[in-house]
Amino acid sequence: MQQEIGQQLIIGIKGLQLEKDEADFIVRNNIGGVVLFARNVESPDQIRQLVIDLQALRNRMPDKAPLFVSIDMEGGRVHRLKPPFTKWPALNNIGKIDSTSVAFRFAQAMGDELKAVGINLDYAPCLDVFTNSQNTVIGDRAVATSAEAVARLGSALVRGYIKSGIIPCAKHFPGHGNTLIDSHLDLPIEEKSLEELDAVEFEPFKKAIRARLDLIMVAHIKYSKIDSEWPASLSEIFLRKILRDQLRYRGLVITDDLDMGALKNNYPKPVIAVRALQAGCNILLYCNETDSPPTAIEAITKAVAEKQLDGNIVKDNYRRVLELKKTKLIEPEPAPLDQISLVVGHPDHLRLAKAIAAGAVPADLIQQAT
Repeated sequence: MQQEIGQQLIIGIKGLQLEKDEADFIVRNNIGGVVLFARNVESPDQIRQLVIDLQALRNRMPDKAPLFVSIDMEGGRVHRLKPPFTKWPALNNIGKIDSTSVAFRFAQAMGDELKAVGINLDYAPCLDVFTNSQNTVIGDRAVATSAEAVARLGSALVRGYIKSGIIPCAKHFPGHGNTLIDSHLDLPIEEKSLEELDAVEFEPFKKAIRARLDLIMVAHIKYSKIDSEWPASLSEIFLRKILRDQLRYRGLVITDDLDMGALKNNYPKPVIAVRALQAGCNILLYCNETDSPPTAIEAITKAVAEKQLDGNIVKDNYRRVLELKKTKLIEPEPAPLDQISLVVGHPDHLRLAKAIAAGAVPADLIQQAT
């Protein structure tokens, strides 16, 4: 059971190199993947070597499955990679241009650079509809203020990432565009009805799902008129009844970081891990606190043994994670160094980023492929 549980966790690591205790933990617990932050990325060469070291661990693991190597790369404020990687503008620049071709090319080019160094999962695009101008958490991370524009351009972004060969993860379901409270700090509470959400916030996710999206990130927001007890990330109503039954989503669901203040200030860590799986999450994300993944594994193991958590949920999640890896992580190794230098910071990418920021993109940049 521990082998199955571990495959459902994506965890943070400490620095630029993989430490022995981290490698041992990943192997011993069959961990599904890692998430990279600024502390983990310095240069294309360093990232490439880190990914090689991470992917080599699978040879010591029971499934021999590639690891998810994930990152938060949206453009703008959420931009982990430094030059020579292309510096991409914020998504609202895509909305101002209002071109699905530009959106597709933006995501494809960004994804090409990630794929070259071995990053295979990006927590992007942000599909939040920016409906509250006071919302500084989302702000220019949103494509637009209308559901129709976010849906149309967001779908193109999803397709661009898929074209590049990485897995996009659309976020933050059911919608973070109207909140004032930062869920990193505390739990936002919204009063929108299901009908209101369906008319606005759900629209981009509906269209992204039709674009064959494999992964959705669920937000730590409580919609009290829909589920008065649990935030969306821990809510069976949102994850099973709405996302699965109503929106007919068949891909995987990953939590936002489970150590964010919205949850850890309100629930014990063991409760969070177990409840997320009960509610319908398939992958648990732990970004920064090193004690959280072992605490989660222990809590889930205990909950299954004591029949508080249906063991079939764990088995089904395990199967689905491995199936996604089998179909989408076919070539998990990074490219050779000489090839990386031809992709990362490609002149067309630099021109494209500059043109998007300026608000006018020449046709040749949209049509060209790296």
